[in-house]
Amino acid sequence: MHAVFQPLTRHLVLTGDLKTDIQLFLSANQCPNTAKHCMDVGAEARRIALMFNADPAVAEIAGWLHDISAVFPNDERIDVAKQLDIEVLPEEEIFPMIIHQKISKVMAKEIFNITDQDILNAVGCHTTLRSNSSLLDRVLFVADKIAWDQEGSPPYIDDLNRNLEVSLTHGAFAYLHFLWERKETLKVIHPWLRDAYEELKDKVQLV
Repeated sequence: MHAVFQPLTRHLVLTGDLKTDIQLFLSANQCPNTAKHCMDVGAEARRIALMFNADPAVAEIAGWLHDISAVFPNDERIDVAKQLDIEVLPEEEIFPMIIHQKISKVMAKEIFNITDQDILNAVGCHTTLRSNSSLLDRVLFVADKIAWDQEGSPPYIDDLNRNLEVSLTHGAFAYLHFLWERKETLKVIHPWLRDAYEELKDKVQLV
Protein backbone atom coordinates (compact mmCIF):
# COMPACT_ATOMS: atom_id res chain seq x y z
CA MET A 1 0.00 0.00 0.00
CA HIS A 2 1.29 3.45 -0.90
CA ALA A 3 2.49 5.53 2.05
CA VAL A 4 -0.07 8.28 1.36
CA PHE A 5 -2.86 5.85 2.32
CA GLN A 6 -1.30 4.51 5.52
CA PRO A 7 -2.58 7.24 7.89
CA LEU A 8 -6.11 6.53 6.64
CA THR A 9 -5.95 2.82 7.43
CA ARG A 10 -3.51 2.54 10.34
CA HIS A 11 -6.17 2.25 13.04
CA LEU A 12 -8.79 0.52 10.92
CA VAL A 13 -9.61 -3.15 11.44
CA LEU A 14 -11.22 -4.44 8.26
CA THR A 15 -13.77 -7.24 8.48
CA GLY A 16 -13.32 -8.80 5.05
CA ASP A 17 -16.83 -7.78 4.02
CA LEU A 18 -16.31 -5.16 1.31
CA LYS A 19 -19.52 -3.20 1.85
CA THR A 20 -18.96 -2.99 5.60
CA ASP A 21 -15.30 -2.13 5.21
CA ILE A 22 -15.96 0.75 2.82
CA GLN A 23 -18.48 2.21 5.25
CA LEU A 24 -16.03 1.76 8.15
CA PHE A 25 -13.22 3.38 6.15
CA LEU A 26 -15.25 6.43 5.17
CA SER A 27 -16.85 6.90 8.57
CA ALA A 28 -13.51 6.52 10.38
CA ASN A 29 -12.10 9.23 8.14
CA GLN A 30 -14.91 11.71 8.86
CA CYS A 31 -16.89 11.07 5.67
CA PRO A 32 -20.18 9.53 6.89
CA ASN A 33 -22.23 11.38 4.29
CA THR A 34 -20.00 10.02 1.53
CA ALA A 35 -20.45 6.53 2.98
CA LYS A 36 -24.22 6.90 2.61
CA HIS A 37 -23.85 8.29 -0.91
CA CYS A 38 -21.62 5.40 -1.94
CA MET A 39 -24.14 2.88 -0.63
CA ASP A 40 -26.94 4.71 -2.46
CA VAL A 41 -25.00 4.74 -5.71
CA GLY A 42 -24.21 1.06 -5.28
CA ALA A 43 -27.92 0.26 -4.95
CA GLU A 44 -28.76 2.45 -7.95
CA ALA A 45 -25.99 0.88 -10.02
CA ARG A 46 -27.38 -2.57 -9.23
CA ARG A 47 -30.85 -1.45 -10.35
CA ILE A 48 -29.58 0.02 -13.60
CA ALA A 49 -27.34 -2.99 -14.28
CA LEU A 50 -30.38 -5.26 -14.08
CA MET A 51 -32.17 -3.03 -16.60
CA PHE A 52 -29.38 -3.28 -19.16
CA ASN A 53 -27.97 -6.77 -18.70
CA ALA A 54 -24.83 -5.72 -16.87
CA ASP A 55 -23.51 -7.66 -13.88
CA PRO A 56 -25.45 -6.27 -10.89
CA ALA A 57 -22.97 -7.45 -8.26
CA VAL A 58 -20.04 -5.87 -10.08
CA ALA A 59 -21.98 -2.66 -10.66
CA GLU A 60 -22.89 -2.45 -6.98
CA ILE A 61 -19.25 -2.83 -5.94
CA ALA A 62 -18.23 -0.06 -8.34
CA GLY A 63 -20.88 2.17 -6.77
CA TRP A 64 -19.65 1.48 -3.25
CA LEU A 65 -16.10 2.42 -4.24
CA HIS A 66 -16.55 5.37 -6.56
CA ASP A 67 -16.12 8.24 -4.07
CA ILE A 68 -13.76 6.72 -1.49
CA SER A 69 -11.22 9.44 -2.28
CA ALA A 70 -13.50 11.94 -0.52
CA VAL A 71 -11.22 11.37 2.47
CA PHE A 72 -8.76 13.73 0.79
CA PRO A 73 -9.84 17.39 0.84
CA ASN A 74 -9.91 19.22 -2.48
CA ASP A 75 -6.83 21.24 -1.66
CA GLU A 76 -4.80 18.05 -1.16
CA ARG A 77 -5.94 16.07 -4.18
CA ILE A 78 -3.46 17.31 -6.76
CA ASP A 79 -0.55 16.61 -4.42
CA VAL A 80 -1.96 13.15 -3.63
CA ALA A 81 -2.41 12.41 -7.33
CA LYS A 82 1.18 13.38 -8.06
CA GLN A 83 2.44 11.19 -5.21
CA LEU A 84 0.52 8.31 -6.80
CA ASP A 85 2.02 9.07 -10.24
CA ILE A 86 -1.42 9.85 -11.64
CA GLU A 87 -1.40 12.02 -14.74
CA VAL A 88 -2.80 15.42 -13.78
CA LEU A 89 -4.46 17.29 -16.63
CA PRO A 90 -4.54 21.10 -16.73
CA GLU A 91 -8.30 21.07 -16.16
CA GLU A 92 -7.77 19.00 -13.01
CA GLU A 93 -5.15 21.45 -11.73
CA ILE A 94 -7.76 24.20 -12.10
CA PHE A 95 -10.63 22.19 -10.61
CA PRO A 96 -9.17 19.47 -8.35
CA MET A 97 -12.56 17.96 -7.48
CA ILE A 98 -12.56 16.14 -10.80
CA ILE A 99 -9.39 14.18 -10.13
CA HIS A 100 -11.08 12.34 -7.27
CA GLN A 101 -12.26 9.72 -9.77
CA LYS A 102 -8.67 8.78 -10.61
CA ILE A 103 -7.63 8.71 -6.95
CA SER A 104 -10.61 6.49 -6.05
CA LYS A 105 -9.49 4.04 -8.73
CA VAL A 106 -6.05 3.67 -7.14
CA MET A 107 -7.51 3.45 -3.65
CA ALA A 108 -9.91 0.69 -4.71
CA LYS A 109 -6.94 -1.35 -5.88
CA GLU A 110 -4.47 -0.63 -3.09
CA ILE A 111 -6.71 -0.42 -0.02
CA PHE A 112 -9.56 -2.76 -0.94
CA ASN A 113 -7.62 -5.14 -3.21
CA ILE A 114 -9.91 -4.74 -6.21
CA THR A 115 -8.38 -6.45 -9.23
CA ASP A 116 -11.35 -6.40 -11.63
CA GLN A 117 -10.21 -3.94 -14.31
CA ASP A 118 -13.78 -3.20 -15.38
CA ILE A 119 -14.61 -2.00 -11.86
CA LEU A 120 -11.42 0.04 -11.62
CA ASN A 121 -11.99 1.67 -14.99
CA ALA A 122 -15.59 2.56 -14.18
CA VAL A 123 -14.59 4.10 -10.87
CA GLY A 124 -11.85 6.01 -12.68
CA CYS A 125 -14.24 7.79 -15.06
CA HIS A 126 -17.48 7.98 -13.07
CA THR A 127 -17.57 11.79 -12.96
CA THR A 128 -16.74 12.60 -16.57
CA LEU A 129 -17.30 9.36 -18.48
CA ARG A 130 -14.85 8.85 -21.37
CA SER A 131 -14.78 7.89 -25.02
CA ASN A 132 -15.21 4.20 -25.84
CA SER A 133 -16.93 3.75 -22.49
CA SER A 134 -17.88 0.27 -21.37
CA LEU A 135 -21.32 -0.88 -20.27
CA LEU A 136 -20.20 -0.73 -16.65
CA ASP A 137 -18.72 2.75 -17.14
CA ARG A 138 -22.11 4.02 -18.29
CA VAL A 139 -24.01 2.16 -15.54
CA LEU A 140 -21.92 3.78 -12.82
CA PHE A 141 -21.89 7.20 -14.50
CA VAL A 142 -25.69 7.27 -14.67
CA ALA A 143 -26.18 5.79 -11.20
CA ASP A 144 -24.00 8.51 -9.68
CA LYS A 145 -26.03 11.21 -11.40
CA ILE A 146 -29.36 9.76 -10.26
CA ALA A 147 -28.30 9.12 -6.66
CA TRP A 148 -26.66 12.51 -6.33
CA ASP A 149 -25.32 13.81 -3.05
CA GLN A 150 -26.91 17.28 -2.96
CA GLU A 151 -30.15 18.58 -1.48
CA GLY A 152 -33.36 18.29 -3.48
CA SER A 153 -33.80 16.75 -6.91
CA PRO A 154 -31.20 17.03 -9.67
CA PRO A 155 -32.24 19.64 -12.27
CA TYR A 156 -31.58 17.15 -15.08
CA ILE A 157 -33.32 14.15 -13.55
CA ASP A 158 -36.52 14.17 -15.62
CA ASP A 159 -34.62 14.33 -18.92
CA LEU A 160 -32.18 11.66 -17.76
CA ASN A 161 -34.91 9.25 -16.65
CA ARG A 162 -36.95 9.81 -19.79
CA ASN A 163 -33.95 9.03 -21.98
CA LEU A 164 -32.90 6.11 -19.81
CA GLU A 165 -36.15 4.44 -20.85
CA VAL A 166 -34.77 4.44 -24.42
CA SER A 167 -31.27 3.17 -23.63
CA LEU A 168 -28.43 3.46 -21.15
CA THR A 169 -26.45 5.47 -23.70
CA HIS A 170 -29.37 7.87 -24.10
CA GLY A 171 -29.49 8.31 -20.34
CA ALA A 172 -25.76 9.00 -20.11
CA PHE A 173 -25.88 11.44 -22.99
CA ALA A 174 -28.83 13.32 -21.46
CA TYR A 175 -26.58 14.31 -18.56
CA LEU A 176 -23.66 15.16 -20.85
CA HIS A 177 -26.00 17.29 -22.94
CA PHE A 178 -27.28 19.05 -19.81
CA LEU A 179 -23.71 20.05 -18.94
CA TRP A 180 -22.80 20.95 -22.50
CA GLU A 181 -25.68 23.39 -22.78
CA ARG A 182 -24.29 25.12 -19.68
CA LYS A 183 -20.61 24.75 -20.48
CA GLU A 184 -19.96 28.48 -20.29
CA THR A 185 -20.90 28.38 -16.60
CA LEU A 186 -18.59 25.46 -15.74
CA LYS A 187 -15.16 26.04 -14.26
CA VAL A 188 -13.63 23.62 -16.78
CA ILE A 189 -14.63 21.19 -19.49
CA HIS A 190 -12.74 18.00 -18.75
CA PRO A 191 -11.33 16.51 -21.98
CA TRP A 192 -12.76 13.08 -21.14
CA LEU A 193 -16.21 14.60 -20.84
CA ARG A 194 -15.71 16.46 -24.10
CA ASP A 195 -14.64 13.23 -25.81
CA ALA A 196 -17.65 11.34 -24.46
CA TYR A 197 -20.02 14.09 -25.55
CA GLU A 198 -18.57 14.29 -29.06
CA GLU A 199 -18.65 10.51 -29.44
CA LEU A 200 -22.25 10.08 -28.31
CA LYS A 201 -23.95 13.14 -29.76
CA ASP A 202 -24.15 11.62 -33.24
CA LYS A 203 -25.27 8.24 -31.92
CA VAL A 204 -28.34 9.28 -29.99
CA GLN A 205 -31.33 11.53 -30.45
CA LEU A 206 -32.68 12.76 -27.16
CA VAL A 207 -36.37 12.36 -26.39
